[in-house]
Amino acid sequence: MHNFFVNDSNRNGDFYYITDGDYNHIKNVLRMKVGDEFLVSLNGKSDLCVLEEITGDTAIAKITQENYQDTSLPVKLYLFQGLPKSDKMELVIQKAVELGAEGVIPVEMSRCVVKVEEKKKKSKQSRWQAISESAAKQSKRTVIPEVFEIMSFKNALKMAEEMDLFIVPYESKEGMKSTKNALSKMQKGMKVGILIGPEGGFDEKEIELAENSGGLIVSLGKRILRTETAAITALSMCMLYAEMNIEVE
Repeated sequence: MHNFFVNDSNRNGDFYYITDGDYNHIKNVLRMKVGDEFLVSLNGKSDLCVLEEITGDTAIAKITQENYQDTSLPVKLYLFQGLPKSDKMELVIQKAVELGAEGVIPVEMSRCVVKVEEKKKKSKQSRWQAISESAAKQSKRTVIPEVFEIMSFKNALKMAEEMDLFIVPYESKEGMKSTKNALSKMQKGMKVGILIGPEGGFDEKEIELAENSGGLIVSLGKRILRTETAAITALSMCMLYAEMNIEVE
């Protein structure tokens, strides 16, 4: 079932008025007909709707069931991702959204292979935000996760200090006891940050600074993972733990 995101201005009573790009997608790409069902998400909630009418520039959807589904996690996951090269960041963002992340923070770190020019950072962020929106629609999220501006490691740690729990997977950390202990600290409503190093890994000084900012150093197992694999693994680990162990009202 297709999912569309709207603003408060698009709702009037029991109807949503869908315009612009989503209207074009409904009419010309999906070729929906009157009576077809789809989801409309607004302010973190999804309503089941039926296509009532297509006018010259608007698709009118009637709500048939409010609060149809809630795909949010009982915790808010934020991925702090060391900038990877090539199109890996796009993959990481896509999978982070599918796995329930609330936000993705691209981080410049000492061993990052790629360096983004200052003048290109805004366009990169816009491109990444569009990928987040597309992934949110595909995975039936009720919100579009934010892709933040590219941050320095210092500023990322300042943001991480606002998290209730800050997890740092590190290849030199042995044993899974620390990982179990970190996961067990997750509670409903917490903001949980996950810091992933780039292709070149963490500099030891960065690990020290992360610990000083409250980071819990954990292991993702005995194997060395690529940065994109580490991000997906860590998010999956936190998502599954939260889904299985934290009750949702």
